[in-house]
Amino acid sequence: MKKIALLSILISLWFGINISFCMADDEKARQIMQKVEDRDDGDNMTSDMLMVLIDKNNKERKKYFQNFSKDFGKDSKRIMFVKSPSQIKNTGFLTFDYDDESKDDEQWLFLPALGKTKRIASTDKSSSFMGSDLNYSDMTGRNLEDYDFKLLKESKINGHDVWLILSLPRTKEIEDETGYKKVILAVRKDNYVVVRGKMWTSEGGFTKYLDIQKLELIDGIWVATQNHIIKKQNKVIKHQTLLKLSNVKFAQGLDENIFTTRRLEKGLF
Repeated sequence: MKKIALLSILISLWFGINISFCMADDEKARQIMQKVEDRDDGDNMTSDMLMVLIDKNNKERKKYFQNFSKDFGKDSKRIMFVKSPSQIKNTGFLTFDYDDESKDDEQWLFLPALGKTKRIASTDKSSSFMGSDLNYSDMTGRNLEDYDFKLLKESKINGHDVWLILSLPRTKEIEDETGYKKVILAVRKDNYVVVRGKMWTSEGGFTKYLDIQKLELIDGIWVATQNHIIKKQNKVIKHQTLLKLSNVKFAQGLDENIFTTRRLEKGLF
């Protein structure tokens, strides 16, 4: 991907940094984020994913997915299908992530029970993705030019040196579309992987935290294979999402015809 996907950069922080100030763009922070964006994230990737949804009473629901992604020049496309539970089996999600800043990323959701594909409108991208603590906007990349960045401090996480960077949307339109008014990112210095973060939602007074609990080097590509997302309101945990990737493979020679709405409606391979 040529843009930063928030699924890779949400993170929990305990740093207590004061961020209530007006901010000018920080060139060093932008250079760091550019290197995050330029980092190799592989191509022709396949994987399985377990999504565990945990409510406020610690009751769990599990969803299993089949994932495929492919680069198309500077653009990237991803398609995923629900394998279980049976009630939502073959539910599919397709996303086109465009490098061109003038083009809006596109997303479609196929619901077998209704037998039709729904295109996700920009106004709906701040809503929950399949009942999780991710938004639809988290499933595509971010244009760096839509944000101002500020290097807050340097720190350590799990023995690794990191930069802590504040990200603010430059327009209300971007804030409304993503559902976030500000984000703090923790970027590892040795590999430019974002390993933790904290996000403030535009509505509801929620704060989201994600911890990259497991980061693996697979075929020379850093992959976050276990991610824990917590949604809080007034310091009270309201919901949690655990994502686990397995059977991650690159260079699978995926056919470009996989990434179409027609294929989306056929369900699992």
